[in-house]
Formats: sequence, structure tokens, C-alpha cells
Amino acid sequence: MQSIRIETPSPDGAEADADGTRPGPGRGLPPLLAGAATAVSAAGALLASTDSGSPLRAPCALLFLLVAPAVALAVALRGLDPLGRAVTALAGAVVADMLIAQGMLAVHRWSPRGGVVAVTVLSLLILLPALFRTRKSGNRTQD
Repeated sequence: MQSIRIETPSPDGAEADADGTRPGPGRGLPPLLAGAATAVSAAGALLASTDSGSPLRAPCALLFLLVAPAVALAVALRGLDPLGRAVTALAGAVVADMLIAQGMLAVHRWSPRGGVVAVTVLSLLILLPALFRTRKSGNRTQD
């Protein structure tokens, strides 16, 4: 015997889109949060590099120091499932930040501005080859 699934309409009357998501509140929240985190971390990098006396400099700069390498590593680890990629990227970001801080302390050149610059350079060095690799593989045409 085969059972037949009967789909009932949702209580709020909204129908699902073709991709299975419903329209309405909360639908665009993840991109909004990602944009807000990007803006706050960019402000933190700017505040730290200009040596501002703002009380928001430390938390925003710390967000940048965590987000920049994490995003670069997440782009480089596209083959993993989303949860594994997020955990690995965050752990790798913490390790990268600690290695940069340890190296700067070892050569007696520690400064917040230098740390932000070093993390930016390392994040770009991780991000750019991953972007070029995806662009190159995306441009292949099949004959």
C-alpha cells in the first residue's frame, strides 16, 4: 500500500517558492547579518589603522581580526559542508591570529596597526588564490 502525502496550506496563507522557501519576514536575514558584520569589521580595521581613540575601536578591531581570516578560509574550503566549513574557518582564524601575534612579539614589533595589516595581508594571500581557482574552474567550457 502506498501512502499519499497531502500538503496543507500554511496557516499564514504564504505559499512556498520554487526553492522551498517561504516569502515573508526573516527571509533576507542571513545576508543582512553578513553585510552588517562586514561593515562593522571594516570599521574596526579602519579605526585600528588610524589609531583612533574611539571606545568602539577594540571590539570592532577584534571582530575584524576574527572575521577576515575566517572568511578567507571559508572560501578556500568550499568542499566541506557548511557547519564543518564554519567550524574549521573559525578555528583556523584563531590559529592564524595567534601565529601572527606570536611572530610579531618574537621580533619585538607588536602594534595594533601592524597586527591589522598583517592579518589583512594573510587573509588576502589565502583568499586570492581561492578566488582565482574558482574563477578559472568556472570559465571552462565544454565542447
